Amino acid sequence: MSLAELADLLDRDFMQRALLAALLTGLAAPAIGTFLVQRRLALLGDGIGHVAVTGVALGLLTGTSPTWTAVVVAILGAVLIEVIREQGHTNGDVALALLFYGGLAGGVLITGLAGEGANSLQVYLFGSVTSISSTEVWYTAGLAVVVLTLTLGLLPQLFAVASDPEFARVMGLQVRFYNLLVAVLAAVSVTVAMRTVGLLLVSALMVVPVATSQQLARSFRTTLLAAMVIGAIAAVGGLVGSAWLSAQATVAPGPSIVLLALAMFAATWPVGVWLRRRRRLAEPFPILAVDSPDPHQVAGHTDDEHPHEHGDDCGHPAVRHGDHVDYVHDGHRHAPHGEHYDEH
Repeated sequence: MSLAELADLLDRDFMQRALLAALLTGLAAPAIGTFLVQRRLALLGDGIGHVAVTGVALGLLTGTSPTWTAVVVAILGAVLIEVIREQGHTNGDVALALLFYGGLAGGVLITGLAGEGANSLQVYLFGSVTSISSTEVWYTAGLAVVVLTLTLGLLPQLFAVASDPEFARVMGLQVRFYNLLVAVLAAVSVTVAMRTVGLLLVSALMVVPVATSQQLARSFRTTLLAAMVIGAIAAVGGLVGSAWLSAQATVAPGPSIVLLALAMFAATWPVGVWLRRRRRLAEPFPILAVDSPDPHQVAGHTDDEHPHEHGDDCGHPAVRHGDHVDYVHDGHRHAPHGEHYDEH
């Protein structure tokens, strides 16, 4: 496909709707996914996605909009998993497994009862953003705006609860309410991404951009905003890439979006390793409070006098001293100086 043909394709109404839906999904999914990763619940989106299959099937059975039935069922499932995690005797992993298997099996069963085949679920399981209607775009836009407004508007409270629930409780925050809110927003995000990447791949768009952002960013706010940008690039880029490749073969947008997000993670991983190494070198050892004489009481150095080389595993305390680190060894502080150590 030439560039002119691609430009003509992107200018068509159905592609304009698909691009808008992809952009909104790419922004909303990583926004709430950042809090899930912070709480070590990266697979929660996957579990909710399986539950939402039952909601889609109920829509097919009742003849109503599968989007809204999926929203309702996904929210109920998200609230249930949060309650089980907080109060039940079953741990989070088992509860997620129950959602995985029960939601998917229930959806397939109800679809059969509705007189529909398994192929009817295909557009919801793996996405079909190019066939999204104008009404569905409005649904997607409204749900995405809700997710982004609450996520960014309540960022300080949600961060406090996600990073340190006990401290947040002491500060007077309603930890249970905010945990439930995150679960509900995750459920809404799953249904937002349902037609873009599909219910079986939605968790990737919620988690992979966040993991990519964490390679480069240090603060939580920067991580969240960068994840949203990365998610939007992956969603729009994957859709355009699938349209480009579809001239030679049938390429689904959902897998293309996820694979592009994974490629971005793979590209930034070496950079993240290099940045973390630089940070460790800047302050390689913990700073310990050590009683020691005033610096520069004794001076002198030779390789023969101090053959030991300090390092990560040498076991000697490290103490910050100006722009460098001293090592306490044999009652003296040794400062790295070129290929030897100064003793003071």
